[in-house]
Amino acid sequence: MDHDQLQEIQRPLKDRYREDADAAKIRLHAKGDLGDGISCSVDTGRRMVEAGLHPATGGTGMLACSGDMLLQALVACAGVTLQAVATSLGFNVRGGTVSASGLFDARGTLGVDREASVGLEDIQLRFDLDADLDEEQRASLLKLTERYCVVLQTLRSTPTVTASLAVA
Repeated sequence: MDHDQLQEIQRPLKDRYREDADAAKIRLHAKGDLGDGISCSVDTGRRMVEAGLHPATGGTGMLACSGDMLLQALVACAGVTLQAVATSLGFNVRGGTVSASGLFDARGTLGVDREASVGLEDIQLRFDLDADLDEEQRASLLKLTERYCVVLQTLRSTPTVTASLAVA
């Protein structure tokens, strides 16, 4: 897809959202089914992914780790966002990789140490690109990718999250 094709696709969407801000608000959904043992099968829209405990907390390593899945969502969103921004700016990004890492302290989720965090800390996102970009273009591409990446901004903004439990 080139700059003009992207603009043609997005122009009517942007116009509609300028006229009706509520039309731009879309509730996304995820659903999982509790599985055998300690697992949860998550429907990704393409296939089912069975998640389980990380080996550091008693898992076998045969099932997906939800912490890894969080980082994978960040990588996917950041990669798509970077490509959309580059296309919009007319930058030629021939390819590359996106990677993310985060520090997980198993003591927190296992209840070993009440002071240990539960969750990922020190998340690092990295882009290694095959592109001819000068320093100003690289800075602009990174800044706009960070600004428009939904998952990155969600992690940075600490959204309100509510939980409920119902029993049938």
